[in-house]
Amino acid sequence: MTSLYIHIPFCNRICTYCDFNKFLIKNQPVDAYIDCLIQELEGIDTCTFNTLFIGGGTPTALSVTQLERLLSYIADRFTVTDEWTMEANPDELTAEKIAVMKQYGVNRLSLGVQTFDNNLLKLLGRTHEESDIKAAVDAAKSLGIQSVSIDLMYHLPTQTLEQVKRDLDKALALNIDHISSYSLILEPKTQFYNQYRKGMLQLPDDTLAAEMYDYTIQRLAQSDFSQYELSNFAKPGHESRHNKVYWQNSEYYGAGAGSHGYINGARYFNIAPVPHYIKAMQTTGSAVKETHQVTVEESMEEFMFLGLRLNSGVSKAVFAARYNITLDDVFKDVLEDLVADGLLTEDNNYIALTPAGRMIGNNVFEKFLLSV
Repeated sequence: MTSLYIHIPFCNRICTYCDFNKFLIKNQPVDAYIDCLIQELEGIDTCTFNTLFIGGGTPTALSVTQLERLLSYIADRFTVTDEWTMEANPDELTAEKIAVMKQYGVNRLSLGVQTFDNNLLKLLGRTHEESDIKAAVDAAKSLGIQSVSIDLMYHLPTQTLEQVKRDLDKALALNIDHISSYSLILEPKTQFYNQYRKGMLQLPDDTLAAEMYDYTIQRLAQSDFSQYELSNFAKPGHESRHNKVYWQNSEYYGAGAGSHGYINGARYFNIAPVPHYIKAMQTTGSAVKETHQVTVEESMEEFMFLGLRLNSGVSKAVFAARYNITLDDVFKDVLEDLVADGLLTEDNNYIALTPAGRMIGNNVFEKFLLSV
């Protein structure tokens, strides 16, 4: 068994910070896209998945009819044995849509909250307000969704540490099970990036961003949420099993415009523009744009910098079983240096980032690039 990611690239509004593959839903060929998505899913050679994740874009931008058509097909075609997640916007999460999700097997919702501050929400280009967040969580729980996660962002333009503290307090007051907390990264081709290059956008400095991250860790440590990954916190039993597939460098299928997959040692990605995706599926039956066979060296690198994102760290036994060589044989000098610098901790079974290492994770990950 493996996992499946499905991409819905449509949104009712384009957020100022977002660099995912997305398109305004107005005047888009949504029904034709779902036809082609179903066609692509028909070609997958397995019927059982541990986890399934429908992301975007914004899956809840679909109408109830479109949503039911897609979910009913998935439920008929596949068996999901564990976790079925769908991303949602709080203001789009109607009781009717939740009922459809629940009917066909969705058991986890990931809400794109980002912040509870209405002024920051407008700056981010979000369509919801603070009042929509609690309403969405309450509706999901009342209709039987087992697990609800929210995304939060920090290091936002004009954002203060006090605003981050208020966001966390308000999040903890909700009946949720999981929190993802991400620092804003200015990505090319986003509105924020263009504004920043023109001098029209001011961000908190890196010192304040580090304080925001450190406060988030400390505040959630005082609650019933535990940090299990650099940016993710969960109540017991509510860790994102699907995202663990990525962090453990396991294989998964990807379907939809711009989606990525990793099967049989090869990474592939699909054509991103919706019209081109549809045309490719209609004419050739495949939307794969490029496939790359991952080398052993690349796989080892990925295993390390993905696995070290997890608080539990990297298993020496799993590494040895996967590659028929020990961690020390490949990374002995790097490990010794990072342990000496107080950035890694090591025992007989695992290596993991220390709290200091988590603060500069990307710097640590670079040390495991074998080609450098």
